[in-house]
Amino acid sequence: MEGLKIINLGVRFLLEILVLVILGYWGFRVSQGTFMKIIVGIGAPLLVAVIWGMFGAPKATYVLSGLPFLLLEIVIFGLPVAALFFIEKQSLAYIYGVIVIINIILMKIWHQ
Repeated sequence: MEGLKIINLGVRFLLEILVLVILGYWGFRVSQGTFMKIIVGIGAPLLVAVIWGMFGAPKATYVLSGLPFLLLEIVIFGLPVAALFFIEKQSLAYIYGVIVIINIILMKIWHQ
């Protein structure tokens, strides 16, 4: 069972990285002009990283728990699903979304 918990934590880390990658990709795809592509493509992942670092990361400055933390997780990990749908990558959105849901459920069950 401990092995599965470690794998789940590894999946969580990969999902956190994918949040940044997907939002960056989305930003470069939807923006018009080189300047705006750079601003949105780098700014969106940076903003999410700062918010997650302040409130959601294991060593966050302001630790959330319970319902506020769950809502933060839903927003942070749901944004890439919306971004993938927006750039017409529905299959990837479904796959990513299912993995996020399973991961969040297991995180709650195993108190990780």
